[in-house]
Amino acid sequence: MRSLTLSATTLAIAAVALPITAQPVAAPLADVARTTEERVAALVKKMTTEEKLTLIFGQFATDFPPKKFTAPVGAREGSAGYVPGIPRLGIPGQWQADAGIGVASQGGAKRKRERTALPSNLATAATWNQELAQRGGAMIGAEAHASGFNVLLAGGVNLTREPRNGRNFEYGGEDPLLAGTMVGAQIAGVQSQHVISTVKHFAMNDQETDRNAGNAVIDEKAAYLSDLLAFEIALEKGDPGSVMCAYNRVNGPLSCESPWLLTEVLRKAWGFKGYVMSDWGATHSTEAASAAGLDQQSGYPFDKEPFYGEGMRKAIAERRIPIARLDEMVSRILYAMVRHGLLDHPVTTAPYDLPAAMVAHDAAISRADAVEGIVLLKNDRSLLPVAAAAKRIVVIGGHADKGVLAGGGSSLVYPRGGNAVPGVQPAYWPGPVMYYPSSPLEALRRRLPGATISYVDAGDPAAAAAAARSADFAIVFATQWAGEAFDVSLNLPDNQDALIEAVAAANPRTAVVLETGGAVLTPWAPRVGAILAAWYPGTEGGEAIADVLTGRINPSGHLPVTFPTSVEQLPHREMPGKGEFRYTEGAAVGYKWFELKRLSPAFAFGHGLSYTNFRYTGLSASVKDGVVIARFNVSNTGRRAGQAVAQVYAGTNGWEAPRRLAGFGKVPLAPSQTRTLTIALDARTLSDFNLAGSCWRPSSKPIRLTIGGSSSDRAAETTLTIPAGALKGTRLCRS
Repeated sequence: MRSLTLSATTLAIAAVALPITAQPVAAPLADVARTTEERVAALVKKMTTEEKLTLIFGQFATDFPPKKFTAPVGAREGSAGYVPGIPRLGIPGQWQADAGIGVASQGGAKRKRERTALPSNLATAATWNQELAQRGGAMIGAEAHASGFNVLLAGGVNLTREPRNGRNFEYGGEDPLLAGTMVGAQIAGVQSQHVISTVKHFAMNDQETDRNAGNAVIDEKAAYLSDLLAFEIALEKGDPGSVMCAYNRVNGPLSCESPWLLTEVLRKAWGFKGYVMSDWGATHSTEAASAAGLDQQSGYPFDKEPFYGEGMRKAIAERRIPIARLDEMVSRILYAMVRHGLLDHPVTTAPYDLPAAMVAHDAAISRADAVEGIVLLKNDRSLLPVAAAAKRIVVIGGHADKGVLAGGGSSLVYPRGGNAVPGVQPAYWPGPVMYYPSSPLEALRRRLPGATISYVDAGDPAAAAAAARSADFAIVFATQWAGEAFDVSLNLPDNQDALIEAVAAANPRTAVVLETGGAVLTPWAPRVGAILAAWYPGTEGGEAIADVLTGRINPSGHLPVTFPTSVEQLPHREMPGKGEFRYTEGAAVGYKWFELKRLSPAFAFGHGLSYTNFRYTGLSASVKDGVVIARFNVSNTGRRAGQAVAQVYAGTNGWEAPRRLAGFGKVPLAPSQTRTLTIALDARTLSDFNLAGSCWRPSSKPIRLTIGGSSSDRAAETTLTIPAGALKGTRLCRS
C-alpha cells in the first residue's frame, strides 16, 4: 500500500510550458531589485496626467463599421482590445485577446489567427485535474505571448447556476470549490508566461438572457456561499492581474458601479491588489463607476460614451474626481503589469503563424485535456471499449465524419485548417458555428483498421436505424451548439432524441457521444448501452474521443455539473426572462439543490465511470496544524490501470444544503493497487458565513464527512467535531 498526500484540492501543480521567446528587457525606472510597489510608485511619480489617463481607457482593436469605428494605431488587428503604453517610461501597451479556451480572433477580423483550442472550460473542470488545468493555461499564455498579446480575457468562473446558460461551456461548473480551483489553476498557468489574465464576469453573470441590463437578486449571505466563493478561491489560486466586472446588475446597482462588489468584497474583504476592468460595453458612467472601484474602461466604442476618456479628463480637470483616485487606478494597473512580468518580458512580435514545434506541443496538451475531461456516463455490460470483434461499425450524426463542435461567441478560437463544416447558420455573431477539423470517424478508422466503419448523416432517423440494424456496433454523435448572447434548451435540437431512440431500437449495442455546452436531457438513456459526455473537446477532440471509445485511454472524467431528468427538477422550470432574476435557491446550486429537495438526477455531480473499478475505505479525519485532514484508502479492484477521482463531502445541520464538496484529488492506480490518500479540506466548506464580521465561522456542530467517486456515492463516512479556534485561515472569524 502506497501513501499519497494531496493538497487542499488535488495534486500539486507543476508549471509546464514552452519557454518565452522574448528576452527580458528592464524598463527605465523599473529596477528589478525593487519591490513591485516601489517600482509602481516610481513610475506613477514620473507620469503626466495625460499619460495616466492613457492607461485607464481601452478601445476595441478591430474595425467596427456598425459604430463607424476604426481600430487605433498600434492595436493588433482582429483582436479584442488595446491600451497604448508609455514608451518613454518603458511601459508597454496592453494588447488584449479573448482567451477562454485559446487565443481567439474577432469574427470581423480580415485575417484570423489560427491557434490551438483547449476543450471547453467545463471539459477541463471535468478532468478534476488541477495540474492539467495549469498546463492548459500555460499553453494559452505561451501562444498569446508569442502572438503579441499580454492581457487575456480569460478565467471565467461564473457558477452553473442556470444549466441553460449559453456560456456554461466557458466556466468551471456548479460547485464553488471545484470551479474556483480549476479556473484558478488555469489563470496561474496563463500568468506563468508573463501575460495578465482576468477572472470574470464579476458577478452573478449566470445567464445570457438580458445580460446587459438584468438584475440578479440574491441574498447576500447566499452569494458569499456560492458565486462569490468561486471567485474568492480563483483569486487565491490564480492571483489574476485583473477582475472583469460584468454587464448585469446585482441587487440593484450595475456590477461595474457596485461599491459592494468592487470595494467592500473585492478590496476590503479579499484584499485584491490588481485592477478592475469593465466588460466590453459595461461602463455606464464616469463618476459613479470611479467611486465604486472601476479602474479601466474597456472596449470602447461598445459603451455609449468614452467615460474614462474625455469624460474622465473633464472630471479630473473640474476636480469632481480627485487626482488621487486617478493615481490609484493607474497604480493598480501598473501593479498587475509589473507583478506579472509585462515590463520585464515584453512581447516583441505579433506573427500570424506560430512555430511548428509549438503547434505540435500545444496540440498534445489539448488532446490530454480532452481525454481526461471525457466522462463515461453509462456503460452497461461493458459495451465500451469497442470490442476488437466488431467488424462492422456505423457512426451516425454530429458531422463526425468532418470534425468536432466548438462553442460560439467571443471565446471562439479559429483552427488551423479552417471550419470543417462551413455554412452552418448562424455564420455571423455569435457564430460562426465552428467544427474543428479533427474527425472522430477518421480517428476510429486509424485505430480499428480491421473494421469497416461507415458514416450516416443524422438527417434521416429511418436510414440511420437501417444502417445500425446491419452493424455490429453503432455510435451516435449528438450535438448542441451553445454560445455567448443566447441561452439554450436542455433538449437536444434537430430531432436528435428521436434519432437516438430509433438507432437504439435497431441495435442494442449503441453508444452515444454528446458534444454539448453542458448538461442535456437524456430521455433515451435507459435504451442505449453507453454514453460519453465529450463536451466541446477542442482542436484534438476527434482523436481524444477515439482514444476513449477504443480503450486506448481509460476514461477518468467526472461531471462538474448535474444532469437532471427534466426541467421540473430545476429551481426555475422556465428560464428567467428580462428584468429581474430572483435566485431564490440561494446557495443551493446544482447538486446541493437536488440533495436539499431529495431529487434523483439522471447523472449526479461528480459521477464518472471507468473501464476499471475503485473502492474507497477507511475514512478518518483530524485537525492538524489548523487544517482538517481527511485520510482514506482507494483501491483499484479491476484489471486495468486507471485514475480515481476521490471526492470528500461535508455536511451538518443548518447549511444551505445537506452536503458540500470539501476536497478532492485525482490519483492513478495500477490494477489491484491500493493507496492511502490524505486531503486537506478547505476550511470555508466546513464553515458558515458571518455577514456581520464578513468572515467564515467554522461549524461547532458535528460534521459528517463522506468519501466516494461522486456526490451520490457514500462509500465511507466519519464524523468530526472541530474544537473552537482549531482552524486557521485568513478569513476565518477570530471570535
